[in-house]
Amino acid sequence: MLLRQLFDEATWTYTYLLADEQSKEAIIIDAVLEQVERDVQLIRELGLTLQYAVDTHVHADHITGAGQLRERTGCQVGIAACENVACADIGLKDGDSLQFGRHTLKVLATPGHTSGCLSFVCEDKVFTGDALFIRGCGRTDFQAGDADTLYTSITEKLFTLPDATIVYPGHDYKGMMLSTIGEEKTHNPRLKLGREGFVDLMNNLNLAMPKRIHETVPANQKCGLV
Repeated sequence: MLLRQLFDEATWTYTYLLADEQSKEAIIIDAVLEQVERDVQLIRELGLTLQYAVDTHVHADHITGAGQLRERTGCQVGIAACENVACADIGLKDGDSLQFGRHTLKVLATPGHTSGCLSFVCEDKVFTGDALFIRGCGRTDFQAGDADTLYTSITEKLFTLPDATIVYPGHDYKGMMLSTIGEEKTHNPRLKLGREGFVDLMNNLNLAMPKRIHETVPANQKCGLV
C-alpha cells in the first residue's frame, strides 16, 4: 500500500494519502483547502484515482479541502453521520468500511474532542485525527467535546488495537510524525493519569479558542465550499 504523510505548516495538520498500488484507487484523510493544488498534483503524478476524501471531524482550525477535491476529481466526501453535514456523500458510522483496491479503511467512532470524531484503521495503521496525538490528545472544550468521553474512546477503542499498530495523528506540534499504540499506552502522559486525572486535566487546560473557529466550522459544515 502506498502511504504519503503530508503537512500543512500553518495549522500543523497532517493529511494522509493512501492508495492501492495495483488498482491505483486512493483515499485522502483530512485534506486542507490551501493544500488542494499540492494534493491534486501528487495524485496526478502518482497516477491515482481518488475514490474518497474523508475527514476525521468537523475541524475548527482549518477549512477542509474535501469539497474542492470532489469538484476536481469526482471523489466522494465522507464525514461522521452524526454531524449531519448535508453536502457529504457518505455519513460514516462506527463499523463502516471503505474499499480502495485490495485495501479496506475501517471506521472507528472516537468522540470526545468533538462529538463526531472518527478514527480510521487500515491494516497495521490507525489515523486518529484529534482523538490521540503523539504523547497527547485533542482538547475537549468546544463542539460538544467531553473529556470523559474522550478517555473512553482512547482506552476502550484505540488502546484495544494491537500494540504494534502505527499511530498517525491529525496534528503534531513537536516534530514527531508517528507513534504506536504500545508507545502511547506506556508513555502518553495524559493517559497515564487515569480517568479522573485525565478529566481534571482536560477540564482545566484554559486554552484560547482556535483563531478561525467562527470561519472554519461553518465552512466545514459545507464541505469547505465557501
